[in-house]
Amino acid sequence: MIKKGIILAGGYGTRLGPLTKSVNKQLLPLYDKPLIYYPLSVLMLAGIKNILIITNKGEKSNFLKLLGDGSQLGMKISFLEQDRPKGLPDAFIIGKNFIRKDNVVLILGDNFFYGQGFTNRLKNALKKNKGSTIFTYIVNNPSDYGILETDKKNKIKKIIEKPSRPKSNLAITGLYFFNHKVINFAKSLKPSKRNELEIVDLLNIYLKKKLLRAEFMGRGSAWLDTGNATNLFNASQYIAAIEERQGLKIACIEEIAYQNKWISKKQVLKRINFYGKCDYSDYLKKIF
Repeated sequence: MIKKGIILAGGYGTRLGPLTKSVNKQLLPLYDKPLIYYPLSVLMLAGIKNILIITNKGEKSNFLKLLGDGSQLGMKISFLEQDRPKGLPDAFIIGKNFIRKDNVVLILGDNFFYGQGFTNRLKNALKKNKGSTIFTYIVNNPSDYGILETDKKNKIKKIIEKPSRPKSNLAITGLYFFNHKVINFAKSLKPSKRNELEIVDLLNIYLKKKLLRAEFMGRGSAWLDTGNATNLFNASQYIAAIEERQGLKIACIEEIAYQNKWISKKQVLKRINFYGKCDYSDYLKKIF
């Protein structure tokens, strides 16, 4: 069972400039909450309480103001800083002392996941993962993503990074499950032409060892990238439409912690006091 998670919240966020010139991308608002709440909530829905957040150098203090050490959510949240982006697999090298001999989930800090049955897919991945499990999503522009090719039985045949002539529309999302061997596998990688360690190269190691499986997100699910201003705006509109229609919040981390029985009503009330007078606080008052 996987009990640890890593949120990669580094990167320069250049495509979101000038918004990111003075603030980390993952602290920007995605509708009514900081972007970091969304990947954090995914790990929480998977039942993961021990989380490492990797940030840019000098930005740890801003995340601490918002999340603290996680105890207010019944969790343990720690932070490490990276000098510069060196590719997704570098997260496992940076976090080697956090992972140790445990299995781990990596989620990208700017990815949004939502949909009926998604929590069950998370739990299924936790249960069935023996090497690595990836989440895939059907897209209409597969040339922009790492793509999965499968056989008729949905077994993974090949992984290709941004193919010019894609034979599949199954994109690899920013959610990955790994066993503890990922540390040594990541260390064995050589930088690509862009001088970064590539996640596709890491996944191919597991594929060659027949230790890679996929969870397929179907219709009714949403996976949205928020890497540029248009995508951030569209994702905010999507969340706003659902929340306003249902009166329920997506990625309300205190609500998830309370439903998981990680925190008490008293602790939720402390969080309400922390946020002050706002719509988010008003919503928290209704979850009991």
